[in-house]
Formats: sequence, structure tokens, C-alpha cells
Amino acid sequence: MNNQLSINRESQRPGRYGAMFAALLAAAMMSACANYAGIGSDSKLTAAADLQQTQSLAAPHGNWPAANWANQFGDAQLAALINEALKSSPTLAEAQARLQAAAAFTEEARAQTLPKVGADYAYSRQQYSSTVLVPPPYAGSWQSENKAVVSASYELDVWGKNSAAWKSSISKLRAAEAEQEKVKLTLSAAVAVTYNELARLTALRDLEQEEVLAWQGIADMAQRRLRSGLDTEVEQQGAQRNLAAARATLTALDGRMFDTRYQLSALLGQGPDRGLHIARPDLDSGDAVTVPDNLPADLVARRPDLTAARWRVDALTHGIDVAKADFYPNINLSAAIGLDAFGFGRFLNAASRTASAGPAIHIPIFDAGALRARLKERYADYDAAVAAYNGTLVSALSDIATQLARIRSGDAQLVDARLAAQAANRSWKLADSQYRGGLSSQTSVLQARIGALAAEQAIVNLGMNRRSQQIALAAALGGGFVAPADHAD
Repeated sequence: MNNQLSINRESQRPGRYGAMFAALLAAAMMSACANYAGIGSDSKLTAAADLQQTQSLAAPHGNWPAANWANQFGDAQLAALINEALKSSPTLAEAQARLQAAAAFTEEARAQTLPKVGADYAYSRQQYSSTVLVPPPYAGSWQSENKAVVSASYELDVWGKNSAAWKSSISKLRAAEAEQEKVKLTLSAAVAVTYNELARLTALRDLEQEEVLAWQGIADMAQRRLRSGLDTEVEQQGAQRNLAAARATLTALDGRMFDTRYQLSALLGQGPDRGLHIARPDLDSGDAVTVPDNLPADLVARRPDLTAARWRVDALTHGIDVAKADFYPNINLSAAIGLDAFGFGRFLNAASRTASAGPAIHIPIFDAGALRARLKERYADYDAAVAAYNGTLVSALSDIATQLARIRSGDAQLVDARLAAQAANRSWKLADSQYRGGLSSQTSVLQARIGALAAEQAIVNLGMNRRSQQIALAAALGGGFVAPADHAD
């Protein structure tokens, strides 16, 4: 009777111990789940439509730039140079390397959500002690042990930690893709602006060459008049001074043209000689300047820097989920089967078979605040990313408005500059008519021509500035970039 009672009591112990373990596990889980209370963020992404911009960006019925926006300027060489830069630039190669690294990180994060299978083999030669647990005949002997095991493990993603990490990696990959597009756009715009600067310098040099010829004529005439006693050396030296200044300006323009060609070479990822073989630019005025009706609604998807900033926020949002999941128990399932035997003779026998299976549970109970600190860090990163996105959005709208304002101001200045040029050319023609009629000197004709050249230089500068601002506006509107649809793969 006593023996039966003892047996019954022993049989009841596993159940009692299991209940106690389950209670302890539940208490630990409850204590762990409450640890991140009070940690959070109130940061929010700003919507473009919420920012005041309707007056500054009022230019309706326009279109977003196309991917080939540079073709609007009618110079095939510009498009070819942009394509060359996109193929060989070290800056773009660096962005491509960052993109490949992000893609590899995504593959690694994806692997964490899947079961893992591995195989191991070990061979050892060991002498066993005669005075501990190893029984005869192995005690004191040397034995060769062969062990081969196939194992599998899987982490139960109960709290969504691994899936959140995978989603975060996807967002980082998309941010890297958008960053690469940003580099492409920045590089393309830099090539176009630098090429336009070469066009400006080329046109100014043509005008300066004419001015040098005009001052040369005035200097020659002053020299003849000095010899004839009609002028003093003051007039002759003044003409020489102006001629030397014009020549110095021409030389400076030549130097700036070399600088610009070398800048283009660097943007193309080539040696400096590449820029020396760029033909004379042949750009036209470009398309009319307007902005799309749906600019606030679509701006985020049209600018790669905004898209990248938004994906960085999304990645950090999932990163917060990962940090929160660390507060919960981590459960891993594992199983293994294999062979383990002394020597090779019995290695493949069924009796050498070994197997194991079971769960492993890690419960964070006390970590001196490390998990809370990590979660606070994730929230701080999130706040910084939201602030960066909002700042980028404000800068984007300001950039667009600034380029539009500059173009409009330049257009108004061009109207007056063209009127001034018409008047200067009219004065030059009148002076030439008077000279031919014997009513004025040739010096007056040349001086009138110099005045007309100065007016034409102003038009060149305003026109080239306008084209640079058009390029900047195309870049500010995204340069033809369209973000892919938001979905998790």
C-alpha cells in the first residue's frame, strides 16, 4: 500500500513541476512585455499639401520632366555626354556598390525567416581517463571517434521580429535604389550645367574677340592721330589700356574654357584630355517653363531624395518593431540526427545512430536596461529620419520655387536687355551711316560697336543663366524619376 502510494506521488510530480514551470514562464513573459512602456515618439511626416506653396508655385498645366529632359535643349552632344557620365563615373560606381551591399543585407534578413539545415562531421583521437566516468574497456585507452550529424533549426517568429527585420532591409534597399537615382540625377544636372557654362564662355569669347578687334582699331587710329598731331599721348595711352584690358579678358575666357572642359572630363570619369575633344556646344532655349498641376501630391514620388528619405523612415519604423520584439521570449526549434561511434567499423551501424529534438527558449528578465536603451536609440533614429524627411521636403519646395522665381526674373530682365541691345545696335548703325557720310569719325563707329557688344554680352549671360535655371528646375522636379509602387516583396 505504501509502495503504491509512493508510486502515485512520484507520477504526480512531473505534472506539478510542469504547472510550476508554465506559471514561471507566463510571469516572465508578462514582466518582459511591460518593459518598454513609456517609450515612444510623436514625430510625423509632413505632407507636401500642408505646406504653403500655392502662390510661389502657381504655374499650372505643366508636365513632369521626362527622363530625357536634356533633349529639350536640342544638342545631341549634351545627351551623349550625360550617357557617358552615367556609364563611367566613379561617383555612380560608388552608389552602385552601396546598392549591392543593401541587396545583400536584404537577402541575409530574408534568410533569417527560413529554416536552416546543416551537416557536420568530426573526427577525434582521444585517450580516456582510467579514473573518471569512462568504463572499461575504454578507460585508459586511445579511441578514434567519428561523428556525423545533420541538423535543422527554425526560430519561431511569434512576435514578428524576423519579418520586421526583413521589411526593414527591404526599405533600406529601396532607399539605396532611390539614392542611386539621386546620384544619377545630380551627375546628369552637373554635366548639363557645366556644358551650358562652356556654351556661355564660347559665346562670350566670340563677342570678346570682336571687342578686341574694335579696340585694336581704335588704338591704331589713336596712334595715327598722335603722329599727325591731332591727339595727345593721353588718348593714345587710353586706347592702349582698353585694348590690353580686352585682350586680358579674352585670355581669361580661354583659361576658364579650359577649366570647364577639365571639369567635364572629371564628371565623365575620364582624364583631362577628354574635355579637349568636346565640340562647340549648340544649345537652344529649351521648353516653356511650367510646373505640374499635381505637384504637391506627386512630389514625393518624383524626387529621389524625398523617396530615399521616406524609405529610411519606413526602415526605422520596422527597426522599432525589431527592438520591441527583443523584449519578448525567443523560441528556437532544433533537431538533429546522425551517427556517432568509436572507430570506423561500427560507424555505419544502426546502433551508432543518435538523434535529438527540442525547443530552446530565451526569456529576457533583467538586462540592466540595455533593451530599453536600445529601443530609445531606435526611436531617436526615427525622430531624426522624420526630421530629415520634413527638412528635405521643405528644401525641395523652396528649390522649385527659387528656380521658378529666378527664371521669371531672368525673363523680365531679358526683355529689357533685348531692348537695350536693339538700341545699342541702332546707335552703331547710325554711327556707321554718319561715318560713311563724313559726319563722324571711325572712332565713334568702333565705340558704338563696343557698346553694342556689351549689350549682347548681357543677353548671352541672361540667356545662359536661364538655361542653367531650367536645368536646376528639371532636377528639382525629379528629372523624370518615378518611385516604384509601395509593396513588400
